[in-house]
Parts: sequence; structure tokens; C-alpha cells
Amino acid sequence: MRKLFRYVNAYKFAMWMALILTGLELLIELFQPIIMAIIIDEGIVKGNLSVVYGWGGLLLGISFLAFVAGIVNTFYSAKVSQGVGYDIRGDLFRKIQEFSFKNFQSFPTSSLITRLTNDVSQLQNFVFMALRIALRAPLFILGGIIMSFMVNVKLATILLIAVPLLLIIILWLLKKGVLLFQSVQKKLDSVNRVIRENLMGMRLIKAYSRGEFEENRFLNVNTSLMSDNKKALRIMELTMPILLFGMNVSIVIIIWYGSIELNMGGAQAGEIVAVINYATKIMFAFTVFSFLMMNYSRAKASSTRISGVLEEETDFTLEEQLSQDKLIKGGIEFNQVSFQYPSSEKPVLHNLSFKVHAGETIGILGETGSGKSSIFQLIPRLYEATSGDIYIDREDIDTIKIQDLRKQIGLVPQEAHLFSGSVKENIGWGKEDATDDEIIQAAKEAEIHDFIMTLPNQYETPIGQRGVNLSGGQKQRLSIARALVRKPSILMLDDSTSALDAQTEASILETLKKQKCTTLIIAQKISSVKEADRILLLHEGRLVANGNHQTLIKESDYYKEIYYSQSEQEAGHSVK
Repeated sequence: MRKLFRYVNAYKFAMWMALILTGLELLIELFQPIIMAIIIDEGIVKGNLSVVYGWGGLLLGISFLAFVAGIVNTFYSAKVSQGVGYDIRGDLFRKIQEFSFKNFQSFPTSSLITRLTNDVSQLQNFVFMALRIALRAPLFILGGIIMSFMVNVKLATILLIAVPLLLIIILWLLKKGVLLFQSVQKKLDSVNRVIRENLMGMRLIKAYSRGEFEENRFLNVNTSLMSDNKKALRIMELTMPILLFGMNVSIVIIIWYGSIELNMGGAQAGEIVAVINYATKIMFAFTVFSFLMMNYSRAKASSTRISGVLEEETDFTLEEQLSQDKLIKGGIEFNQVSFQYPSSEKPVLHNLSFKVHAGETIGILGETGSGKSSIFQLIPRLYEATSGDIYIDREDIDTIKIQDLRKQIGLVPQEAHLFSGSVKENIGWGKEDATDDEIIQAAKEAEIHDFIMTLPNQYETPIGQRGVNLSGGQKQRLSIARALVRKPSILMLDDSTSALDAQTEASILETLKKQKCTTLIIAQKISSVKEADRILLLHEGRLVANGNHQTLIKESDYYKEIYYSQSEQEAGHSVK
């Protein structure tokens, strides 16, 4: 929770105004019982109406002042809490932008969403309650006891005995509550994960008629969340009846003992009313405190989870990624590079070495799991090599600024990802300052322009979430256009033409060869990279062959076997 004060401190004026107004409300509330005692003892008992009118008017005036202070306090408390929430969300989002793929393995997407939304809301609520009433409640308990001693020492001693006992119970329940609510937040992550997976895979779920299975899966995590939430709430709800019982017993004892003192002349009626008034207000303060305790328990759990993200060590920071506009020609060299994913037990690349000259078109072939996509992860430094060296234009890749490197790379992933927005916005997403002419030219090069012109609003046509209203081939071509619009020095296509027909694929590949950049193409089919300058053939993370199509047909039995196998499959399909 210490990190939270840094965010609150950014709103010093509003915070201090809220605290000052809280103090004003507290002072008025502490003096109200004493004024009432004076009215009873000096006015009502003695029949002096001028005392009743005078002190009664004062009581009414300060009560109105407390009312105004409460309203203004709410304004400043809300300003601080909303500002803190805004700042924390911003810092969390910026921190997530610094995450490498390694960091994302530590924090599932569903958990990050929960932390950015639910956990931040918990902290916002805590800050608001802290400035509005949280400080007033414990201070009134302390101040109420002190003021009670000023009124009548014997009656106040009863409160002095009861209050610490109740406070010990609250602190014990608070400790239990923090642990339980941490479990609740983790279970909420699980619920969000299942919901996210269900919504993203809705087509598949319906196609396989797995709705009942998904309902049961959601039922399990939802039931677990409910169970833990009930345990936490049961613990927290125990505080209210315990506090009410303890304080009511104290009030009864005060009344009983006060009546004895009144008959013996040791106390006046107004003093007894004042102490009872303090006891009643302390009881109310305790009930508020119990509510705040629940709020604090949730906020403490949320604060720990948020700090976990903010304190996560990343490979790079946004400051380190500042661009120096270093131009890259596109030469690539891997020297004895090995790579192992953080969550994997064995390497996916083994002592990989090869060179790519600037402007070359290189095909990368290999069976599933041979390490093709891992190469694409290492070049833009989405992951760091476990061992070995990678060079760009003969310069160690570690010495090149991340942004200088990435802004000159065009990456088309295996699974085409489109954002909500128009066709134009999705293509232009690849280059922030792309002109309309550049967007249209990129669409033409990706063989998607003619299709776009058939859409109702052409380039302004909205794309559904994740491109749900487009075919796989159309999404792939839009992704290729997005990469081409930035005129990259290195273009990387990860099996990005798999959903295209042979004619469209051939046309796009021919266009790519004319691009003034180094082009790396991962493919399953040799026909997709047959015309490449060279082909890298991988097997179980090792480079087993390197050369153009004609050379590999002559020198590599493994390549020859793949080629003839695919040729026979294509012949079989054509016969059918």
C-alpha cells in the first residue's frame, strides 16, 4: 500500500482540503454531545430557555457547517480517488507496453485485465473512503473517549475498557480478511480467463456444439469464486454483530451505572446523556470502521497485485526504446544462436548460424516445431537469444535501440490480427503518418485493393471485432498491407499466405520480390518459397540445408523428400 501514497501525493491540495474538512466535521461531532449536555443541565433542568435557545442555535449552526463541509469533502475526495485511479491505470498500461513475451507468461491476459479494472477500482474506493470517513472514524473513537473523560471520568472508564477489546477483534478479522480477498481476486482472474476464451472461441464452440461443456467449465470457476467470496464476506460480516453487541452492552452498563451516580449526586443527567451519546457515536464509528476494514482488505489485496505488475522486471523500458532514427539496411546474421522459451524445458533452436544479405528474399522451411517462428521472435527482440550472437548490418543486435529496430521491421504473424476500426485505420496502423496514397498503394501490393473497393464504404468500411466479418485470406492480405505501408527494411511473413489461393499467393510473392527490403518468408509449402534467393531448411531446431531451390533439390535428400511429397499431394488434389 506504500506505493499508493505516491499517487495520492500528486493531488496534495485536494487531499489536504479533504483532510481539513474531515477534521472540521470531526471537531463539530466531538463537541455536539457536550453542547447537548449544557442544554440539558443548564437549560432544560433549570428551566432557562435563553440557554436552550442560545446553545441550541449554536448546535444548529455548527451542524449546518458540518453538512456543508461534508459535501465539499466529497468533491475533493472524489477528485483525488478518480485521479489516483487514472494515474495507476496509465502506469499499468505503460508498464504492460514494456513487457516482453517472457513477462506475459508470468501474467495471463485475463489477470492483467482484472488488475487494470477491478483492482484499480478497489483502490479508488479505498482512497475515497479514506479521505471521506476512514480517518474520521478512528479519530472519533479516540477523541470520543478523551471527551468522555472530560465529561465524567467514571462513566468514561467503561468505554476505555470496551473499546480496546473490540479494536483487537477488528484487527484480527482484518488480517484474516486480507488473505481471503487475495484468494477472491485470483479466482476472479480465473472467471475472466474462461469468459475471454469462451467469447474468442465462440465460432468453434458453436461449430462443435460444446456449449454445455463451456457452461460447466464456467460453472466450476464461478462456483469457486462464490465460495471464496462467501468465506471472506462471512469473516467481514462477523464484525458488525460483534461490535453492536459489545457497544450495546457498554451502553447498558453506562446507563445502569449512570443512574446510580445520578441518584448519589456523582453525575448530572446531561453528563450521562453526553457519555451515552459518545458511546452511540463510537458504536457507529466502529460499524463504519468494520465497513472500511472490508474495503481495506480488498484494497490491500488489489494493491499487492498491482504492485506485482509495476515492479515486474522487464528487459527494456520505454526510455531505453527511444528512437535515434538509425537506418537499417537489412543484413542479418545468426552466429551459433540457441534459444529456449522461459516456460520450456528444452531449447527450440540449437547453435543456429546463417547469413542474410540486405535485399535478399529468404524462405524458411521445416516441420511444425522446428523453430521457424522462433527466429522471427528473436530478430525484433520479442525474446532474447539464450546463447550466441545476432547481428543486424554487422552490428550486435543488443546495441541497436529497440524502436530503431522494430520500426523498420514489417511483421505479418501467422494468425492475422485486426483491430476495431475502419479498413483504412487497420492498414494505416502500420505507419502512424501514412498518407491515403500510401495506404492505397500498400493495399494494391497486397492484392486487397479491388476487394476493398467493393465494400459499402470502401476504405472507411468498419471492420468487426478481430475482423470477424472477413475471410481468412482477406485478413491475411490486410495484415500484409499493414506491413508494407511502413516500407520496412526487413519484412517477415510467418506463413502469412496460407489462406490464399495459388494465383493470389503467386501474385503477392512476385510483388514482394520487388520490394526494396530483406524478406523472410516462413512457409509450409515449398511452392511459396520456390523462387526465393535462398531457402533455410530447419529440422528439430537445427539448420540442415541452405541454398536455392535448384541447389537443394540436388544436394539435400530431406528437401527432395519434402518437395516430392508435396508435389504428389498437389497432383492428387488436382485429380480429385
